[in-house]
Amino acid sequence: MATEYKKLKSGTDIRGVAVETAGSPVQLTDETVYVLTCGFARFLQQKGVASQSRIAVGHDSRISAERIKAQVVRALCDCGYTAVDCGFASTPAMFMTTVDFDCSGAVQITASHHPYDRNGLKFFTKDGGVDSSDLDAIIDFAADGALTPEQVGSVEPADYMPIYAKRLRDMIRREVNAQDYDHPLKGYHIIVDAGNGVGGFYATDVLAPLGADVTGSQFLEPDGMFPNHAPNPENAEAMASVSAATVKAGADLGIIFDTDVDRASCVDKHGKEINRNRLVALASLIALEGNEGGTIVTDSVTSTGLTAFINETLGGKHYRYMRGYRNVINKQLELNAKGVNCPLAIETSGHAAFRENYHLDDGAYLMTKIVIKLSQMGQEGKELDALIADLHDPLEAKEIRLKIGCEDFKAYGKTIIASLQFAAMGNSGWRVADDNREGIRIFFDDPALNGWFLLRLSVHDPIIPINIESDTPGGTKKIAATLLCFLTSFGCLDLAPLRAYLQ
Repeated sequence: MATEYKKLKSGTDIRGVAVETAGSPVQLTDETVYVLTCGFARFLQQKGVASQSRIAVGHDSRISAERIKAQVVRALCDCGYTAVDCGFASTPAMFMTTVDFDCSGAVQITASHHPYDRNGLKFFTKDGGVDSSDLDAIIDFAADGALTPEQVGSVEPADYMPIYAKRLRDMIRREVNAQDYDHPLKGYHIIVDAGNGVGGFYATDVLAPLGADVTGSQFLEPDGMFPNHAPNPENAEAMASVSAATVKAGADLGIIFDTDVDRASCVDKHGKEINRNRLVALASLIALEGNEGGTIVTDSVTSTGLTAFINETLGGKHYRYMRGYRNVINKQLELNAKGVNCPLAIETSGHAAFRENYHLDDGAYLMTKIVIKLSQMGQEGKELDALIADLHDPLEAKEIRLKIGCEDFKAYGKTIIASLQFAAMGNSGWRVADDNREGIRIFFDDPALNGWFLLRLSVHDPIIPINIESDTPGGTKKIAATLLCFLTSFGCLDLAPLRAYLQ
């Protein structure tokens, strides 16, 4: 059975089909959810979490949430734990129940930005979200069966989100320290796009009570069918929607969350997106205040301009690492343990973990830091985007994803990367980056190309993503054409997307 459960493993989460659709049978059946939760209970027991301890359970707006929650709660009770039913809640809030709500662990029911028919489980201990190896152990425990406690647990209804929202309100009041202390956002117009997920609370329970005008906010109502746009700050349609709403409302800032609020992005008053490299730049500036010379860990796809901004403009150190939010967070933890001052780990996807916030990737916390900075800049008569005016954006940027059509896709992908490494050594026009920690990044000094590409293997899927940037008009296509010539010898690689881009 462990082999079947591992098919549902996605990095550090459990994810699968939860609502039957044409051609997609349910993977997260009642039995599967129950057994995997029992595996988590056994995992907690091995960590020394005693019977009758309180374990929080929350969920986002997905239509399968209540069905799955019933099985999670039943499993925790059958294994002797008290299930603290927090109902509709964000993923970061579920971790925070272990900080200030006397819970020894937590389960969040979510599939992040994925379609309505998907769902999943995120597991937390007091140390944070479980790692990939922890999830392997949970799956193995699930295959072994449930605990047989002396006493069956119970269910305790609770509402943690008001406590979580108050934490954010208090943070804004304290750090803005306005003359009107209770209403530090009075005079500011900030809209929120919750994508029909959990994030609506940020407009109604955080910003509005502090005096902010939140009119023009959209899709705050929970709707697990996500009828308006994908609840995903990386989605072009979603970003265009919040940009248009911000400009239409005449707001100072527009904020957008993913379904479960562990990711976020924003747009300035002009509707210009502050996401991906621009979001990393702004978050890095904020994190390095009081941490001069500190190290910022990011994922591998960040731009050359961002490196220059962090290293030269901010005086920090850019540590470009691997894709995957747990990867960047774990590297942050590792560096801090070694004595390296590393206040922030952040992915271009919008996952951002501040050291001061328990190394937790929390979209609402990130936006709170930005709202505070918005207010501080306003007191100086300056706009938010002035902070990242020195960030160089590439003239052109493109991402292309190529499928690998063989069973051992990881080995095949590694062969392609190794071959590129070898080819670069023999080509004077190719310069391999000195900070390759995932895949291979190659620079081209030729003025006709004037850019780089990063080719890497997807963390979970049989896909090779290629990121290309250039500061020359038409440069990305010229780099893509150079890559196509090299990749045509790899027969298991579907080059159709690359050819389509060139046509």
